[in-house]
Amino acid sequence: MDLAKRYSRKTDLIEIVQEILDEQYKITAFMNPECPFITNNQDIQLARWGLVPAWVKSDDEATKFRKMNLNARSETVFDLSSFRVPIFKRRCLIPSTGYFEFQHNGKNVTPHYIFLRDEPVFSLGGIVELWQNPSTKEMAQTFAVLTTHANSLCAAIHNGGKNPDRMPVIINRDKEDRWLDDSLQPNEIKVFFEPFDANRMNAYPIAGDFIKRNPKDSSIIEPAA
Repeated sequence: MDLAKRYSRKTDLIEIVQEILDEQYKITAFMNPECPFITNNQDIQLARWGLVPAWVKSDDEATKFRKMNLNARSETVFDLSSFRVPIFKRRCLIPSTGYFEFQHNGKNVTPHYIFLRDEPVFSLGGIVELWQNPSTKEMAQTFAVLTTHANSLCAAIHNGGKNPDRMPVIINRDKEDRWLDDSLQPNEIKVFFEPFDANRMNAYPIAGDFIKRNPKDSSIIEPAA
């Protein structure tokens, strides 16, 4: 109900998939979960995290792409065949209350919860694709979250691993409708790839075992003792 109100969308889907939309305090992209997403459609829709290009021809190939395409780098999204069509015609909003990143300090790794100061629910920029399973003929919605170079707050936290200094593309609330406009040209789309204002974000360390906790355990997002 909160999502429907936030995005001025219908609630029909909520009654069908309440278990998916029940409040959770963490989801893991690597499990390819189903998540709500927003387009110009008046319904809240669901897609599985991990974009499978429409041209994929086998289940095995689809599995590979789901693992590879959790995120899409904004710097190359117009060039790669997996994302070239969706970035023009199938942009979406992925509702979020916050996300997790790990800060590296020597051998110590500290998870952080990152969120917006004044928006309980905000929008990640995403792209969605419709893929037909060649074996079952079933149609599946899949998506990827766009990423960009990190602002000062996020760079200080996301400072290790293979791809440091990254953050998700966050869409300003007053620009959400424009992001969904499928008539935008590349230069108009690229404007959205600028890092979100660090002054409007906040973060704090959380418990190191948060991944092991039940997703419905609210202590996941409590500051570390």
